[in-house]
Amino acid sequence: MHGGAQFGQYGQYGFIISLDVQGSGSIPDPDRPALRKRIYRAAEDAFAQAGLGDARLAQEDRGDGILAVVEPRRPEALVGEWTEYLHQNLRRINRELSRPLRLRAGLDVGPFTPDRHGFSGTAVDLACRIGSCEEAKAVLSGLPDAPLLVAVTDRLYQDVVRHGGRWIEPEHYRRYVVRIKEGERYAWFTVPGRGAPPPAVGDGEPVPDPDRGDGPDSAPRTERDEASGFRFGDVTVADQAQAFQGNFGDVTIDHRRGGTGPGAAS
Repeated sequence: MHGGAQFGQYGQYGFIISLDVQGSGSIPDPDRPALRKRIYRAAEDAFAQAGLGDARLAQEDRGDGILAVVEPRRPEALVGEWTEYLHQNLRRINRELSRPLRLRAGLDVGPFTPDRHGFSGTAVDLACRIGSCEEAKAVLSGLPDAPLLVAVTDRLYQDVVRHGGRWIEPEHYRRYVVRIKEGERYAWFTVPGRGAPPPAVGDGEPVPDPDRGDGPDSAPRTERDEASGFRFGDVTVADQAQAFQGNFGDVTIDHRRGGTGPGAAS
């Protein structure tokens, strides 16, 4: 454990990072020790370079990956700087290899509970799920020269990524519907050095996103909606009308005189 995390202390809050190797099942056993050294070298150097070397609350070894929890004190340093340093470290390591090391990183933010065996929580599960989902594997497989894919949950995208920051470029993320054990969820993928990944095809097709001009918003409920049972969402203003969205349906307050139509109120 890092940062003094105590066993059984429920509700600690942090950023969850799940790192997995793309195509690890085809790596022969004799090559795995060197592979693990490279994973740790790339990730540990990135933590130090981003100023997060002492910010980890917990970390587990996953054989062909790492699962870590980082203090939430500098979200832009993790989402922006750490992922970019990880990308550059992989590029440097891969110059020496005939078979490049390629990683998928799943990120979420939320509470977790440590114990003597490691740590657990919904955010932990989601970070692992979106980092290892079939959609993420397929996107990275289709970009054979890219060493890294970063997948963030919708919660982390809305809370951190969409606001931008040092080395955080929201326009380089694309939203997907991923099918994981808990059901359909939003996840946002980016491929550092490549910008937004290409649209998925078939079952992995992105949900229409009105912010990108893709069409009407037909978004499923997010994990945050499911957990709360009630969500008073974003407020949008267009032509002097405000639209409040929540899982109770849409309510429009129209300040224009004579406003009519479903949901209109004076």
